[in-house]
Amino acid sequence: MKLSMMLNYSGDPRAAAQEAADLEKAGIDVGWVAELYSFDAVSILGYLAAKTETMELGSAILPIYSRTPTLTAMTAAGLDAVSDGRFILGIGASGPQVIEGWHGVPYDRPIGRQKELIEICRKVWRREKVEHSGRNYQLPLPEDQGTGLGKPLKLINHPKRADIPVYIASLGPKNVEVTAECADGWIPVFFHPDKAESVWGEALAAGIENRDPSLGDMSVVAGGSLAICDEDTATKIRDQGRFMTALYVGGMGSKNKNFYNNIFRKYGYEEEAEKIQDLFLSGRKEEAMAAVPQDFLDATAMVGDEGWVRDRVEAYKAAGVTHLQVAPTGGDRLATIEKVKGWIS
Repeated sequence: MKLSMMLNYSGDPRAAAQEAADLEKAGIDVGWVAELYSFDAVSILGYLAAKTETMELGSAILPIYSRTPTLTAMTAAGLDAVSDGRFILGIGASGPQVIEGWHGVPYDRPIGRQKELIEICRKVWRREKVEHSGRNYQLPLPEDQGTGLGKPLKLINHPKRADIPVYIASLGPKNVEVTAECADGWIPVFFHPDKAESVWGEALAAGIENRDPSLGDMSVVAGGSLAICDEDTATKIRDQGRFMTALYVGGMGSKNKNFYNNIFRKYGYEEEAEKIQDLFLSGRKEEAMAAVPQDFLDATAMVGDEGWVRDRVEAYKAAGVTHLQVAPTGGDRLATIEKVKGWIS
């Protein structure tokens, strides 16, 4: 089991680089940088590559709509080169609010696009002449859609690796199935270690059945807040998860299309999911936060006395998590990371 962590993407990149170097020494194996409507993740990742030595660096995530597949492949190859083979390409569909609101492109056919994008990326990294005829991407562009002068090309550079790992952030059953079929790793959110099998087990099994054996086992990145503390402090830290949970379960997407709300319902929180969404969409956000189930906050946070934290770490491991995602808070964060690193090692 590896330790991984989201790195700060919204502040001073120089401070983030120092933090990454300290986290690397403490035992973080993988540092992830998000890309929302913030600084682009690629600039930050390239800077971090120069300031770290052993930590793997991943994008979590590059939206599939904001770059062409070949540009995504070129970018991944470049980051893998400057990091000396330490890059993980994390991709995902993001959501229509960001894709159509910020990037101004239609949010269409995300699952098919992801699958084709991975196929194209792997051709680029193998330095094949890129030819692809899919529903979503055609390379070269057909004559009736352009000048007719396009021709198959291959990457000029020789990549550090031809098998750069590709991880997908996915939630829906079909998307998770495609992830298990063709990706190197999976990045789920709101992962409940005690209930994940009941929600995603069938989709994962279907994807693995069609998985190319050469890909090896699929990695899984999941986790939560981390702190070793007394019960009063633990309660306060766990409660800090109410805002983000209510925001996503209640406010991400429309009343009839919210991926996160669907996951909560599948966990067995049907009434709570309905209540959180109704309250949040009506502007009653404090009440929506209060409606978040306490047992979800308790089970997903590695926050409490040492025995509780070890129990939750083991629960994630038993659920198939290979990269324990931690968000250390309170106290000596680096010392806590070092302790947990000792447990899983």
